[in-house]
Amino acid sequence: MTTELLNTLYVQTHDADLRLEHDTLRVQLPDTPGRRVLPLRRLDGIVVYGHINLSTELITRCAQDNRPITWMTRGGRYMARLDGAVQGNVLLRHAQHQLHEDAAARLAIARNIVAGKVRNSRWILLRAARDAAPSARERIREIADDLAEALAKTGAADSLDIVMGIEGNAARGYFAALQHALRPSPGIPAFAHRNRRPPTDPVNALSFTYGLLRSLVHGATEQVGLDPYIGFLHGLRPGKPALALDLMEEFRPVLADRFALTLLNRRQLRAEHFEKLTGGAVRLTDEGRQALLSAWQEWKTQTWDHSIAGRTVPAGLLPVVQARLLARHLRGELPGYLPWTAT
Repeated sequence: MTTELLNTLYVQTHDADLRLEHDTLRVQLPDTPGRRVLPLRRLDGIVVYGHINLSTELITRCAQDNRPITWMTRGGRYMARLDGAVQGNVLLRHAQHQLHEDAAARLAIARNIVAGKVRNSRWILLRAARDAAPSARERIREIADDLAEALAKTGAADSLDIVMGIEGNAARGYFAALQHALRPSPGIPAFAHRNRRPPTDPVNALSFTYGLLRSLVHGATEQVGLDPYIGFLHGLRPGKPALALDLMEEFRPVLADRFALTLLNRRQLRAEHFEKLTGGAVRLTDEGRQALLSAWQEWKTQTWDHSIAGRTVPAGLLPVVQARLLARHLRGELPGYLPWTAT
């Protein structure tokens, strides 16, 4: 399961120009003398935010090398992704389609995906309770107990609708508890509730991290040879990468939410890193995105224990390991899909 953790290039400077130069990527920033040249072989992907120029030659070369290019809005919303020709074992994808049509098999995978998310959400809350004030600590632990009950119910759920209901209720309790895990910071209002499209406060603006995680997981499914659009928990819909969204679930609490909380609690992100737009939406400034992306690259290198792999794995490779475990289950080599849980 060893895969080298290569670098992802994040480009957010408006009107930056990216071009192919032999076997390198040339980056030219507007109104900035000189240029930066990066070896393509050291990049596993390119993610661009807002209006960035990419040459046809560069796009073609990345497609040939199966080096994905992902387009995001300046606010971090996923727009599109370009990959090369479909790779992987056709028999694996066929098995994936077959299990999707098997209601019992699909339900078993969906239950474990949600169980992984709930367990990781509870892990986040129990860690947050250690540093919380006594009154907040009690409330956090009450919700953590509710999540333990939700975890037990997940294993007994006999339909996808029930599984989705358990996940939704657990998520509401989890986000209600997260407000107690956020330390006060000048200019950043307390987290009251989750809102999206658009986010209206700095904490919700950090849903930006979900876009980063989605790109990571989507790439992992394709790297392994799975079809990212055929999922087991999320329903089929044109243009919706259901499997990528499935595998994101177990990682959301630890790799995205905890990352965002860490940046705010350590004041790596502050009020000046956010801006309010006409209409009330809030998003990261260019400087804020730069600080977050720099921290994200470092976050991906941090290692986590993986009980099934029997070793530590960098955060950036956890989705690849899980995609491979799912592939093994689809091939009949494992009796079930086991999610990754933090310890």
